[in-house]
Amino acid sequence: MNDLADEIDLYEVLGITKGATKGEIKKAYHKAALAHHPDKVAESERVEAEIRFKSAKQAYEILYDEEKRHLYDTHGMAAFDPSKGMGGEGPDINDIFEQMFGGMGGMGGMPGFGMGGMPGGPGGRKVPRKGKNEEHEYEVTLEELYKGKTTKFKNSKNVVCQTCNGSGGKPNAKPHECSVCHGRGAQTRLRPVGPGLVTQETIVCSTCEGTGSLFREKERCKKCKGKKVVESKNVLELYIPRGARQGERIVIPGEADQLPDQEPGDIIFELSEAPHDVFERAGADLKAELKITLAEALTGFNRVVLTHLDGRGIQLNVQQPQGKVLRPGQVLKVPGEGMPMKKSDHKGDLYLVVDIEFPEDGWIKDEETIKRIRDALPGPNPVETKPEDIDEVEFEYEADPEEFGAGSGDPRAGAQWEDDDDEEGGPQCATQ
Repeated sequence: MNDLADEIDLYEVLGITKGATKGEIKKAYHKAALAHHPDKVAESERVEAEIRFKSAKQAYEILYDEEKRHLYDTHGMAAFDPSKGMGGEGPDINDIFEQMFGGMGGMGGMPGFGMGGMPGGPGGRKVPRKGKNEEHEYEVTLEELYKGKTTKFKNSKNVVCQTCNGSGGKPNAKPHECSVCHGRGAQTRLRPVGPGLVTQETIVCSTCEGTGSLFREKERCKKCKGKKVVESKNVLELYIPRGARQGERIVIPGEADQLPDQEPGDIIFELSEAPHDVFERAGADLKAELKITLAEALTGFNRVVLTHLDGRGIQLNVQQPQGKVLRPGQVLKVPGEGMPMKKSDHKGDLYLVVDIEFPEDGWIKDEETIKRIRDALPGPNPVETKPEDIDEVEFEYEADPEEFGAGSGDPRAGAQWEDDDDEEGGPQCATQ
């Protein structure tokens, strides 16, 4: 890259705005190329014209490519200057390749690749970089998230062979170039992405595993058989703090597989909260049903209503002042009885949704009991206007609300779809 291009704005080079479309970029480049082509100017102006022509070409090549344009907008020209990857002044080259290729799937995460995605073999400088992370989903119960949890587990991973120090060969043995990737450590292939469409992608060479070189069989390290790594087992400890949440990631740093000239990646556990029979969670708050009898709804109660996640019984003393009653769906809030909050002594709240359990049919055995209940409870409100004619009608005890307006096509009906599916398996809209 020339210094001029490094100092100026590529959008200014083409005379366009940052929101320019690909069509506008292409048009601006053609205009700049014609204006600054060295063959179109006087000989005394050719040096300056050539610089401007190359700058326009460079600006077009970067801005017209969506991935390169994104890198330029994010990191500037440092994203395309190999010398910036080592000095600490520019962006981390791993971050750049993470955006371009998504980590290990592209050249930035391939063993044996050095600056700017160039091979780290002969002529290329290797850069210490972090290996691939190992990710797992870990299911935890709500009780474990409430109380916290520490568990130990056995871990198998690859570590750099100490016999050959990660070279893969015997002492003084020299590797030869991989004949499959010709020392590049990568292979380019075409991958179909749609009917008649293909895209070109670069993948790690499976023969040399991205190193670009191999040892002959008789020259390979006896310990690792030329693989540069050997399997190792250890015991790790996973700590889940109190109040951790669904989707939270617990990181055990540096315990993933090792590769030569790489910082090992991390083992990452993503928490998956198992459904609970009693409680529902939202943030630091909990919700549960409060099942009470009809008598308790009318007169109050003082008893243990549920067992909390830590095994404690939660007791409520509900007194009904001045005849106040509990109704279905009413919510009682218990402050400070929700989930623990991380890095805090505080807890969320517990919300109890009232569910009244009515007596079973036939629980009243005699007329005297019926009379006492009627005398104790309020009667019906009097009818404001007395009708001239009164009919005593028959009724069904348990009607289906879905039958309300069924088959009418009225959007206010209880059921807008027929029960029978159509020939293709989908629901049929009800018709009149």
